[in-house]
Amino acid sequence: MRVWASSRAGQARCPSCGYLSTRVHSRYERSLADTALGSRRVVLRLRVRRWVCGNLNCPARTFAEQIAGLTSPYARRSPLARGMLEAIGLALAGRAGARLAGALGLPASRSTLLRLVRALPDPQPAGVAVLGVDDFALRRGRVYGSVLVDMATHRPVDLLADREASTFARWLGEHPGTKVVCRDRAGAYADGARQGAPGAIQVADRWHLWHNLALHVEKTVAAHHRCLHATESTSPAPLKQPPTPDPDPGPAIDVEQVATDAAAARADSKTIVVRTRQRYAAVQALVAQGKGIKPIMRELGLAKETVRRFVRARSVEELLATPRAGRPSILDAFTPYLHQRWNDGCTSASQLFREIREQGYVGSLGTVIAYVRPFRATAAAAGAAPPATPAPPKVRHLTAWLLRHPDTLDADEQVKLKEVLARCQHLEALAGHVTGFAELLTGLHGDRLDAWIDQVERDQLPHLRSFTAGLKRDHTAVVNGLTLPYSSGAVEGTVNRIKMLKRQMYGRATFDLLRKRILLA
Repeated sequence: MRVWASSRAGQARCPSCGYLSTRVHSRYERSLADTALGSRRVVLRLRVRRWVCGNLNCPARTFAEQIAGLTSPYARRSPLARGMLEAIGLALAGRAGARLAGALGLPASRSTLLRLVRALPDPQPAGVAVLGVDDFALRRGRVYGSVLVDMATHRPVDLLADREASTFARWLGEHPGTKVVCRDRAGAYADGARQGAPGAIQVADRWHLWHNLALHVEKTVAAHHRCLHATESTSPAPLKQPPTPDPDPGPAIDVEQVATDAAAARADSKTIVVRTRQRYAAVQALVAQGKGIKPIMRELGLAKETVRRFVRARSVEELLATPRAGRPSILDAFTPYLHQRWNDGCTSASQLFREIREQGYVGSLGTVIAYVRPFRATAAAAGAAPPATPAPPKVRHLTAWLLRHPDTLDADEQVKLKEVLARCQHLEALAGHVTGFAELLTGLHGDRLDAWIDQVERDQLPHLRSFTAGLKRDHTAVVNGLTLPYSSGAVEGTVNRIKMLKRQMYGRATFDLLRKRILLA
């Protein structure tokens, strides 16, 4: 649809000097794309006059008239149409925005939409009384930036191209007035806040505190998961006894202990365990010679973080006690059948492999052979394979039960958790400490933090003591986080939104364009 129009004004004001002219120089036509009417594309054809400026001192001899609210110099769209395309570009970016604009009768290419977004003026942030800060990934693992959020309005106020303390301090210096800084446990933001706003109160976010505790709880559960295997006492009796007892049986044989020892031997013979023990011995030998982390890294060809972890470990068992230690085996669902068939007289690993493969086993023959190998020694001593004992709960399940409120656990989970805590006094102490910290967190009892730390350090829980050491290094901010009502929840929501915007832009999320969409959308 085309609409022809012309101006009827008898005078026009020069945009350069403000002179009010009444003399027409010439006329010409210009086209403007406007918003659709009834799903039909609309083009305005304007008959525009060029006026003569009567001010002899004005550098402009002639000027074109502009219609307020409809035209602007060199524009090919009306302000309303341009505003709609800018809003579409901010919401959907390139390709998706171009498809929507075409459906609305405002055809524009993806590059046009991105160009319009980039042309928008940057917002000018003022001082923010309560500021939240966190990092986000521009390229995960390589390039990171920082997002600053006004905690009163939950709106992002600025984006920084890195997460360095100096950059954050410079921004705070240029925008004075910040009284509270909500942050995670990162040291760069703590240093930046001290430098740029020394009078501001720093608040450690409660979600990050709980998340850090969860990581150390998982490590502690993994470190003591083996004692659940060793103390398993609810297994059934052997499925078959030897047909002819020996007249002189000799000393009694604990088949469960034999099975436990066999399982421990299998675990110790794994390639990763052997390699870890060898590397730990080599690293500790070089440390005894007085060598640092970088020389050890170059000599052994290991990564820097790997060497640091081996140097800080007090024993090799600490390195082996990871969450992977409780990872289930692909054979777990078929072990009761293997025990019964062995006690029934089927001692061929190949035959057992074929039988369980028909039941859905997708592992290899070697896994079955390695599992039944200890049965031969056990059968020679006790006359039967050890009974199949129920596997203890997985590390991740135990961790989740400890970190959840007891009222959210079902009856079966409560029973299993009680059994686990009854078997291991370390896990029982861990459960008490987790409950105590949850009370501090939810009740905002920051004044009880020191007492909680003292209780933890009296127990033999090295991973949890590592957590308390971190709390001591950031003690003031942690106490503020457990006392004041401020939280970084709005910042985490903004970071999640940034991830969505990055995925939506299909690799076009350069910093300048991403910054526009985050701050203006």
